[in-house]
Amino acid sequence: MGAARVFVARMAGLAVFGPDGERIGRVRDVVVSLRVDPSPPRVLGLVVELATRRRIFVPMLRVTSVDPTAITLSTGSVSLRKFHQRPNEALVIGQILDAPVRMLDSGEEAVVVDASIEPTRSRDWVVERLAVRPRRTRLTRRSQVNVVPWRAVSGLTLSDRQGTEGLLSVFETMRPADVAAALSDLPAKRQHEVVDALDDERLADVFEEMSESDQRTLLAHLHSERAADVLEAMSPDDAADLLGELPDDESDRLLALMEPEESAPVRRLLRYSSDTAGGLMTPEPIILRPDATVAEALARIANPDIPPALASMVFVCRPPSETPTGRYLGCVHAQRLLREAPFELVAGIVDSELARLTPDATLEEITRYFAAYNLVAGPVVDAEDHLLGAVTVDDVLDHLLPEGWRDEMTEPSEGFVGGQDTAKSGMARGVDHA
Repeated sequence: MGAARVFVARMAGLAVFGPDGERIGRVRDVVVSLRVDPSPPRVLGLVVELATRRRIFVPMLRVTSVDPTAITLSTGSVSLRKFHQRPNEALVIGQILDAPVRMLDSGEEAVVVDASIEPTRSRDWVVERLAVRPRRTRLTRRSQVNVVPWRAVSGLTLSDRQGTEGLLSVFETMRPADVAAALSDLPAKRQHEVVDALDDERLADVFEEMSESDQRTLLAHLHSERAADVLEAMSPDDAADLLGELPDDESDRLLALMEPEESAPVRRLLRYSSDTAGGLMTPEPIILRPDATVAEALARIANPDIPPALASMVFVCRPPSETPTGRYLGCVHAQRLLREAPFELVAGIVDSELARLTPDATLEEITRYFAAYNLVAGPVVDAEDHLLGAVTVDDVLDHLLPEGWRDEMTEPSEGFVGGQDTAKSGMARGVDHA
């Protein structure tokens, strides 16, 4: 890969060659993906100017060598589509160099004069260090340039450089868990602006991925009617978990504002302790009547709105098909459905022998159940054989992990890569332009 550390200002104007030595153009800038938190941004690629003066995007994953005199690509085939900058992106030469920053240790104002990019073990490149010079005044001489870690300065994160509209456009492309993590790093005023601008469905998805403390804080910001609307849009089990953390009078007030058909399953879940199968279950698993066909079952599990764990099996019950159902007959695993003819009835392939969870089953009993049967979801059935819901492995993990684990997701870790800085997102950027 050539040099282990490259200062971007020295890359400007370098020739770019294909693997066979064919000249493609010259480097005009480096594109990075800004983050909401202070972690170093990942390098997405290069802005290369062709002989025709057109500027195109070349993904960093196609760069095989960065040398003092030239840059070599793994392929000579590049997209000729004109480069367009996205809201979460920044040009190092055009926008970060000469940008004002503040030193976190001293509070001193400074200016970025250069930035170094370095490869990681995963073949990504990140902006690890900045060359900064203290801002001059009429009473000071030209100061010496210091090379400091990216984290040593403030003023360059996505929230620093983007308004609320810019953040919203970035959040549209992110998973709810990553939006939740990003929101926790924003100042309270910006958090409130983003929350106010999100629609109820999207905000509900984000709320489900937040820590309990963040949920309570942002729920308190919402007026009561909107808070009830967001709770209605949440999964009943997540809404019950959140309401269970609130004082009884506040919880009762929000439940009263919810539509009766939306609050009913939440009220049922609140009857159970949060560390039992009844408290952990979702009351909305995939439920089919015995006369449903395999084709109908496959269509239900193919719904992209169904979480993967819930889509791993369907539950067969006599009417009514809403929880609590009629008599529970058994379940059918997704793998079994894929092996059967579409016209077959699910009643003919139902697994009636799989053990069931009672609503009072403890967290330890549920964990042993999943381990013993190699499952990611399991039925919760009462003494009268009514299906009450299903527990999924993600709900179990949520309660087994230490309190505040969602907050720790915002801290960078070599064992976990999340949000807009994953290699997958960079590849998607490259695909769009390649």
